[in-house]
Amino acid sequence: MTYVPTATVRRHVPSFCDPAARPWILTASILVSALGFIDGSVVSIAIPAMRETLGADLAQAQWISNAYMLPLSALILVGGAAGDRYGIARVLMAGLLVFMAASVLSAIATSPEALIAGRALKGAGAALMVPGSLALIARAYPAETRGRAIGTWAAASAVTTAVGPVLGGAALSLGSPEAWRVIFALNVPFGLLVIWILRTRVGNDPVRSTDPLDCTGAVLATLALGLGAYALTQLGEEGGIGPLPLAIGSVLAGAGFLLWQARAAHPMMPLDLFRNRVFASANALTFLLYFALGAVLFYLPMHVISAWNVTELEAAAAFAPLSVFIGALSARVGALADKHGARPLIALGSLIVGLSFVILGLTTPLRAFWTIVLPINCLMGFGMALVVGPLSTAVMGSVPDARSGAASGINNAVSRMAGLVAVAAMGSLAAVVYGGTGGDLSFGATNTSEAHIMASDAAFSAVAIVTGVLALFSAVVAWVGLKPVQSG
Repeated sequence: MTYVPTATVRRHVPSFCDPAARPWILTASILVSALGFIDGSVVSIAIPAMRETLGADLAQAQWISNAYMLPLSALILVGGAAGDRYGIARVLMAGLLVFMAASVLSAIATSPEALIAGRALKGAGAALMVPGSLALIARAYPAETRGRAIGTWAAASAVTTAVGPVLGGAALSLGSPEAWRVIFALNVPFGLLVIWILRTRVGNDPVRSTDPLDCTGAVLATLALGLGAYALTQLGEEGGIGPLPLAIGSVLAGAGFLLWQARAAHPMMPLDLFRNRVFASANALTFLLYFALGAVLFYLPMHVISAWNVTELEAAAAFAPLSVFIGALSARVGALADKHGARPLIALGSLIVGLSFVILGLTTPLRAFWTIVLPINCLMGFGMALVVGPLSTAVMGSVPDARSGAASGINNAVSRMAGLVAVAAMGSLAAVVYGGTGGDLSFGATNTSEAHIMASDAAFSAVAIVTGVLALFSAVVAWVGLKPVQSG
């Protein structure tokens, strides 16, 4: 028997997955992405039914959404780092298990408070699983075929996110007011399918980083966002703690977060990236634009279902243009960005979105869903199609390649924070305008009285116009802030 020195022995280390398993990994990635988006869009359609069956008021309806968005916004950067620290597939599966358990709790909730708790747990699970959806493709596909795989992921995700709300709306329209529970429960079989794929198709899931997770930063970010959102919600409510103490707590937690990020050895949000004017401007316009988008896409379905007697299936059509236009135009817009730069496309797209929301607000009293609202949403979808791809290009191109992952993660978190703040702030605006224009119930409550409908129209019109102005301002930020730095 020949002795072979240990140093010369090469142990076989399996790859992340076999080449034959790559389509399976791509399927898992698409499903994870779809689960994360559809959950939010279907909830926007189902809010009137949830309010009716659980007896929830407007503030509780806001928190049914924000309880999910808060942990997702605050923890998504930590979730991405956890994938590098413990393995992408392992962290994604852990997040899915939490997400599925929370879906069951949400489906069986018997009170607004129970549903809010289930949604908060679901958001924590989503923060672990969402960052891994695209990272799976990066690990599974070599560089020469990765671009095509990502293109397939983007197109399929656009289709699934467009179809998801339609199916949810169909279920709500054809079933009882309790049908929203089935929508949550359906997350479980799809989540189990993803876990089966990862368990059977992933080979080696290596650790890419030994850096500790920024748990202190995550706690401070959660406090700052949570107290801030609660303060904004309280602006439209009587009683409770009151917005001022909550706002002070939010500011203190936010200041603590920034101080910690500046001093921490491994911060979740490296602040030095914001010294770059293009990166800072890209995130500022992201916040403004996605604030507008998040508010309108949350309150539009609630308004037309509760006040205009539009069915849930019809209201789901409001989401379709966004996904359809992004999916259909992403490749062509990407080519235009390569040729002309990202700046003019982002500025033009933001301008179109802002104008569409202002027009939506001005025409709301006409109560014409199919002939006015849906065409305006098509215009909005076209505008967003001009923004989404070039914005990612601008963010990634503003930093060195070694820091592109952190830059992308921060921009993703900013867009989700914007939606969180938008639902809280614009809900308070809607409540104030509704009460000030003779509303006798609550904005978003289902009722056919003319006083309620007129006040609801005025409230949503205010939301659409204010958010439209913010989107218009984001176009200005894009044009001024994304201007290339002149060398020499």
